[in-house]
Amino acid sequence: MRGQVSKRTIFAFIGPAVLGLALVGIAPLLYAAWTSLHFFNLTKLKNVEFIGLANYWTVLTDEVFWQAMGRTFFLLGTALPLQLVFGLGVALVLHKPGLTLLKTLARLSLVLPMATTYAVVGLLGQVMFNQKFGVINQLLGGADINWIGDPTNAFAMIIFWDVWQWTPFVALVLLAGLTMVPGEVEEAARLETKSWWTVLRYVQLPFLLPGLVAVLILRTADTLKLFDMVFTLTRGGPGAATEFISLMIQRVGFRGFDQGLASAQAIILLIITIILAQIYIRVFYKEV
Repeated sequence: MRGQVSKRTIFAFIGPAVLGLALVGIAPLLYAAWTSLHFFNLTKLKNVEFIGLANYWTVLTDEVFWQAMGRTFFLLGTALPLQLVFGLGVALVLHKPGLTLLKTLARLSLVLPMATTYAVVGLLGQVMFNQKFGVINQLLGGADINWIGDPTNAFAMIIFWDVWQWTPFVALVLLAGLTMVPGEVEEAARLETKSWWTVLRYVQLPFLLPGLVAVLILRTADTLKLFDMVFTLTRGGPGAATEFISLMIQRVGFRGFDQGLASAQAIILLIITIILAQIYIRVFYKEV
């Protein structure tokens, strides 16, 4: 019949995407789940054997694993609120009427940090925060601060770079939410009250919630699996001060060669991420 699309046409359009998703996402996940149930050491490939949930029990009773998880959640609990606060502030400023050209340039400049890869951000941090030659110490009057070698400073440095790189993303998403607010409703609210907080809470916030949930889910997932920038910048040091869960998984799997244990750690991390995403949706998401 005219107007109907054949199944062959539908498959021709969505088939490659589904196949690509299966090869890139689903197949590695299934392989990791299979590996996590086996003793699978890269130096002992002839001794691969099924051990059930033993790897998961080892992970869940490993104090070092929970220490790495604690550092990861501390990073998440510090960096994400800062990104939300700064991002909302930038979005509110760019949402104000007037200065069209300046706001356009500001929006374009917000893309630059996001377009910078994690590894480049890590290298940039090494150069700028170098104890002897870094520009940061020079701006502080030639101070001799050991940023990378001090545990507290190294952690603060990672928070700084994560906030710098992803605050623009938060700002652009929230700005898109602000543009959805009906102009006449917002104008009427501003005539009723001069309090920006009242306008934000009762008029703008309902339109921000879908974008806010998306930001929470994406940034939580990205932070929990943050690897490139930290590995390039500190390699998890000094000591284990910045060894987050993703770096621990890499260490166990590719330096300790225990693929089964590393896969179990990754699966547990995936489950935690899914649980957090469901919590965000249930608590914050509301239809406007």
